Amino acid sequence: MNASAHASASEDDGDREPADRFCEAWGDLLRSAHDGTLTSGTTRRLVNRTTVLLNLARTSEPVDPGPASEAGAMLVHAHYTDPATLARAVELLLDHGADHGADDGRGPALAGAFAAGWAMALRERTLREQESIRLAADTARRGAERALRDSEARFRALFEGAAIGIGIGDLEGRILQVNPALGELFGARPEDLQGSRVDDLVHPDDTPGVWDAYGELVSGKREHFQVDKPYYRQDGEVVWTHLTVSLIRDEDGAPRYQVAMLEDITDRSRLQERLRHQATHDPLTGLPNRAAFFDRLERLFEAPDPAARFALCYVDLDGFKVINDSLGHEAGDQLLAAVAGRLSAALVPMGHLVARLGGDEFVVLLENCSGEQEAVAVAKTVLGALAGPVLVGDHRLSVGASVGVLERRVATTTPMAAVRAADLTLYRAKEQGRGRWMLYDPRHNARAVSRYAVSVRMPVALDRGEFFVDYQPLCALSDGSLVAVEALVRWRHPQLGVLGPEEFVATAEETGLIMPLGRWVLEQACGQAAEWARRFGPAAPQVNVNLAVRQTRNAGLVPDVARILRSTGLDPALLQLEITESAVVGRDDESLQVLNSLVAMGVSLAVDDFGTGWSNLAYLRDLPVSGLKIAGPFVADLHDPERDEALGWRIVGAVVSLAHTLGLTVTAEEVESEQHAERLRQMGCDWAQGWYFGRPERPREISRRIAAAVAATDGYSG
Repeated sequence: MNASAHASASEDDGDREPADRFCEAWGDLLRSAHDGTLTSGTTRRLVNRTTVLLNLARTSEPVDPGPASEAGAMLVHAHYTDPATLARAVELLLDHGADHGADDGRGPALAGAFAAGWAMALRERTLREQESIRLAADTARRGAERALRDSEARFRALFEGAAIGIGIGDLEGRILQVNPALGELFGARPEDLQGSRVDDLVHPDDTPGVWDAYGELVSGKREHFQVDKPYYRQDGEVVWTHLTVSLIRDEDGAPRYQVAMLEDITDRSRLQERLRHQATHDPLTGLPNRAAFFDRLERLFEAPDPAARFALCYVDLDGFKVINDSLGHEAGDQLLAAVAGRLSAALVPMGHLVARLGGDEFVVLLENCSGEQEAVAVAKTVLGALAGPVLVGDHRLSVGASVGVLERRVATTTPMAAVRAADLTLYRAKEQGRGRWMLYDPRHNARAVSRYAVSVRMPVALDRGEFFVDYQPLCALSDGSLVAVEALVRWRHPQLGVLGPEEFVATAEETGLIMPLGRWVLEQACGQAAEWARRFGPAAPQVNVNLAVRQTRNAGLVPDVARILRSTGLDPALLQLEITESAVVGRDDESLQVLNSLVAMGVSLAVDDFGTGWSNLAYLRDLPVSGLKIAGPFVADLHDPERDEALGWRIVGAVVSLAHTLGLTVTAEEVESEQHAERLRQMGCDWAQGWYFGRPERPREISRRIAAAVAATDGYSG
């Protein structure tokens, strides 16, 4: 061979070097990636045929996507369906373009055509397999399960994406290549989307966190994510998609490209929205229904601000039954729809929720209420909206309403208690003559509930197991540790729901039923405290049990307490009985003898709700008590902007000073914020109780809290 021929051969070898490297890498990929079902000869023929097709596509001017797409399809037909294989193939094709110095997008175009062919073939195969599945072909299902075990997340993304839109982008968010299905999804030509940026596709209804997930993916912190995401089409319409984005890495593991697959789920999304609306809205009036109202109300009570207030206006139409019975249900329905329209028009623009509870009952929820004046103004708006006659068919109907108004601080009640109070207030308004509003009166409400509950149900409620005891934590202000719990009796009334002690204890005391109820509460609380003592030892909290005045005047209290302590095995030092200021009215009061006997057996006493009564302070010195609880209203009033906060703190400080002078432990009730807890600690207050430290809870929740404290202490000691 002469020199010129040798030089020409060398130049040809140099020209073939990148192609040879690609052929070698491509062969290694296919040989290592097949599932073992292909012979070596078949694999060799597949390598040769796909290499020819890819080189043909690359060397075309411009890049011919047909051969590359055919090569992608051939791999699928040969069972190369692992997402990792596609990712590695795309990397090789992109690098193949770069090896030839292409800077005009040939590599991405080649990779995109290959991926599109692969995806379209996988789509066809998937559809065939789905048909087989429909015909109960177990083999296809087992194959899918094997693939899922290999790479569930990526397989799902590509399995579902095979029949949907595919786009390839770089890590800067530039869209390099899209397939026709993606263009059709956006109502655009593929070339219209190429070159645009991913972050141009933001939609105001994007799921929170979707762009955080995208940032983590392009930075290499995550491999893929899936989300339902809306996009704007070029015609301005919104299309909902199920989006799967996967990260493509190079041989060194560095992030290189992103692949997005989008499935059109617009019809499904609209159906789900219709179903959600139907589940949460009244079909007759279009208003939110009872379920939606209670969901909104309960969310209002999740971690509320200590000063947050709310209001409920319960609305009941006056005379609706007469109209419904005389003119028929169709007329009644038209009337209800008209009433709903008027209430919505008057109140929804003000930001209030208007819901239909059922029948002719409606409710208005005021979140972030400014006070009673705003709640009353809304009630007057309701009556004003319904003042004019309603045209139903040929009839001009006059319809009035009664409104029960409840306005409270969120932290002072519960959803069910608030609803019950508003409902009872509504019926008080109807009793007063209808066509009016009435504001919630806690004393009247408690009497109404208690009268009904005690007279109808309470005599048998104990036997039927309708009562239960919750426990509210009392914590040391010095370090926040749990030192005691207060036993609070609840009544799971079959008609009225769960009633708090303030709704039935007073009437129970008046009727004498407080004696068996109080004895039962004492038995439950002491039994629970003994269990905690056995389980947690020194970490077990003291249990506080309230005594009614009638109990303290009963000579049988002392033997009852002694018997209960013996039967439960509770150390008397772990029991504190809480009495009110009115329990003892003088040094010769028979109750004083009972209290002294209790202290003699090792039980401690505390004065509850100090500051609400009018007893002589001199009696406090003579009582055998070791603790004093500052009445909740003193602390709660510190939240009220209309009251003199400085004066309130001076009163609390004076009570703390008085109690310490008498050698008493001081507990502040209704502490709802860290700020107030710290202020009380600085004043020298010993313990605190309130929602900031914990709401009343079931015994198992208290047990978890004690166990966590013990574990933390053991860990610190270790």
